[in-house]
Amino acid sequence: MNYSTVAETYRKLDAVSGRIEMTEILAELLKKTPRDELPMLAYLTQGKLRPDYEGVELGLAEKLALRVIASASGLSQDAVYKTYVKLGDVGSAAEQLLSKKSQGTLISERLTLERVYKTLLKVSQTAGEGSVEAKQRELASLLNDASPLEAKYIMRAVTGELRLGVADYTMLDACALAFLGSKGGRPLLERAYNIHPDLGFIVETLASKGLGGIQAIRVEVGVPIRPMLAERLDSAKAIIAKLGNKVVAAEYKLDGERLQIHKQDEDATLFSRRLEVITHNYPDVLELVAKNVASKEAILEAEVVAINEDTGEYLPFQELMHRRRKYGVAEAMKQYPVALNFFDLLSAERKDFTNSPYRERRAKLESVVKETERTRPVPALRTADPEEVEKFMEEAIANGCEGLVVKDLEGVYRAGAREFSWVKLKREYRSELTDTIDLVIVGAFHGRGRRAGTYGTYLLAAYDDKKANFPTVSKIGTGFTDEDLQKFPRLLKKYESRVKPPNVESNLVPNVWFRPHLVIETIASEITLSPIHPAGMGRIRKESGLALRFPKFTGKIRDDKKPEDATTVEEIVEMYNLQLKKVERVVQ
Repeated sequence: MNYSTVAETYRKLDAVSGRIEMTEILAELLKKTPRDELPMLAYLTQGKLRPDYEGVELGLAEKLALRVIASASGLSQDAVYKTYVKLGDVGSAAEQLLSKKSQGTLISERLTLERVYKTLLKVSQTAGEGSVEAKQRELASLLNDASPLEAKYIMRAVTGELRLGVADYTMLDACALAFLGSKGGRPLLERAYNIHPDLGFIVETLASKGLGGIQAIRVEVGVPIRPMLAERLDSAKAIIAKLGNKVVAAEYKLDGERLQIHKQDEDATLFSRRLEVITHNYPDVLELVAKNVASKEAILEAEVVAINEDTGEYLPFQELMHRRRKYGVAEAMKQYPVALNFFDLLSAERKDFTNSPYRERRAKLESVVKETERTRPVPALRTADPEEVEKFMEEAIANGCEGLVVKDLEGVYRAGAREFSWVKLKREYRSELTDTIDLVIVGAFHGRGRRAGTYGTYLLAAYDDKKANFPTVSKIGTGFTDEDLQKFPRLLKKYESRVKPPNVESNLVPNVWFRPHLVIETIASEITLSPIHPAGMGRIRKESGLALRFPKFTGKIRDDKKPEDATTVEEIVEMYNLQLKKVERVVQ
């Protein structure tokens, strides 16, 4: 298929915002696409090249992207840079500059979807000496044959800024419409995608094998499952009432990293909450799993926690994050030993347990996990008494935990869903607002005095899952150690942008912008109305957004979270309303 057809569809998608319209436009494109090219289209439309768990990234640096445009357009890098700053978008700059070049010239060779995809995949896999020049040559070759519109979306794709607003589930809706004629099979598609999160695979399977092929998709060791997520409430009484005033299971909520462990005989693969392979960070976990998980083939979930070997006490999350490194893993393993607390079992001996109730999954988990000093099923209590839950939470906190996760005994494992069959109860909910909030750094302001020469404060944003963008909610300058002040600029360097990223919404203009990537954990005294920050604008009061009052960095960099996993605007609105209810109770 000609890439021009894809680019024209992307142009149409850019011009609409309604999900129904987007779905219909995508469905028409899917119908036109040859079956063997459907996976390529699915990945590119997501702004990806392969499913997340394979770890294939493009994300070309802004500087190199501008060099590619300069090479293809025959203009100076300075001229390209000025156009980019003016338009604020690499893709639009490529479109405008190449439109001038294309006037009066013929495109030498039509671009196909396959050529664009394979070139971008090759660029992503190019590494080592001379790789920068090789990437530039490959991309310039594409642009030399591209129309201005094609160049726009190629450059947006290579810089990770495609921003079509096509969520995974929108693509599933489009697939149902294109290949089934309606959205009737959408629940089956969603279920299949949540247990096999490879959109290219799902699209191709539906097109070639129909719903029968989709229903045949099973949980598979080696393919991560999208994690089930918990809702939150502010008291044990409210949680038990929400779950039907019946016996529930309350489990320790540990201050560690969530792992999805895929065991095959003596080997295992470890996936993060983001479905990234992080096996190399935890070689000691592989040994613990091999020795203490009886099932030969299984998928389990566990919280890995750093421990003090001398006392057996659990250490804070930031101590564990020393393990998230490329080099020096063996040394880090000695300095920061870990323990595993298993909290769910999704598959064992090729049997899928995700549709089994929690009580059955827990029983199977207890039968296959051996309890040792380093491994155990996470401590759990079964009760219908809110006071017992409160006491159990105090015990959990005394043992270094954040609080509890309360679960419905009859609840199945809803992969990829956030439901009230799992509900978080954390000690922070007792005060007006001392619950932690995960936010994305999108900008920085130069420091003064002791912080001169580095950044003094950072601009933070929440994630708006309805708009698929990042509206700011706070500036933050407290809680950073001297080491943090030196480390953060290095961590953020790769994501610097000379202009405001198009998916960031801000009324403030920092000294430096960053593309949304780095998520940090913060804490604050309360959430207030704000005329400055756009997060939740108009949700509580007209022309007012929401902001954090007295925010503080907790010391945790949430490497385990993508920017889209940050605290959502919806959650912040709910937390604000929860504050109001607490104030009302005090007044009464």
